[in-house]
Amino acid sequence: MIVLAILLAILGIALYNVLGSDEKAKKKITLVQIKAMEGALEYFKADMKRLPTEDEGLAALWSRDAIADEEERSKWAGPYLKEPRPKDQWDHAWIYRAPSEIEGFAFDIVSIGPDGQDGTDDDISNHDDKKNADGEVDEAYKEFQPTDSGSGSGGGTGG
Repeated sequence: MIVLAILLAILGIALYNVLGSDEKAKKKITLVQIKAMEGALEYFKADMKRLPTEDEGLAALWSRDAIADEEERSKWAGPYLKEPRPKDQWDHAWIYRAPSEIEGFAFDIVSIGPDGQDGTDDDISNHDDKKNADGEVDEAYKEFQPTDSGSGSGGGTGG
């Protein structure tokens, strides 16, 4: 009986560590995907002279059909991502906001994380690496955001 209890305890610890590692891996993959989308948005902006609208969303990075205007569609030189990524690691749709809800940035890319709820502590965004110990975007990052070239993309500065 004692041996069985010890084996169950060891199994419990092992499962806890494996499952914890899985969540950490998913969060790291999500951050990498967000960085890739940020880069793709910059290429999109270079070609289109604007960021995708919220209606076009991140789908504009892999599908010309996401661009409503026929003339605009002709400027599209994508796909800007190797493969479509309509959902995050937890199978939730990405949240794309343009302009950003954070002053000084042009857009937000957000994964609502494992809990599936927007606005909670497990959300992962393209601004996470710019946050200070209090969880607020450090003012120093806002100073160095390049200005947007105008063009009606929303958001006064690039990010």
